[in-house]
Amino acid sequence: MAALAILALYLALAFEWTYSSGERAGWIQKFSHKGWICKTWEGELTMVSLPGAAPEKFAFTVRDEAVAEQVNRNMGQRVLLHYEQHRGLPGSCFGETGYWVDSVRLAGAP
Repeated sequence: MAALAILALYLALAFEWTYSSGERAGWIQKFSHKGWICKTWEGELTMVSLPGAAPEKFAFTVRDEAVAEQVNRNMGQRVLLHYEQHRGLPGSCFGETGYWVDSVRLAGAP
């Protein structure tokens, strides 16, 4: 029973504690609803710092259906993704990446 309580406390802390947060700008390259049992939205943002430079890819997870709808609506346009990084969560049921996007807006929009 104590082990179960410790596990529950650990998971609660891992969900609430944010290792880092920030924004990434670029174009959504792919976005799909994935998972056998636990379905999450998984995407890839392509970022280009200089013309002619090789693009850097940022893999991210969206857990909120409203945010996933915003991402889908803004595909093909330059966007800013706000994310929080969560570390230490077991398995892929919480997402394939530790980068959880919680908002999206068009780049250049206020």
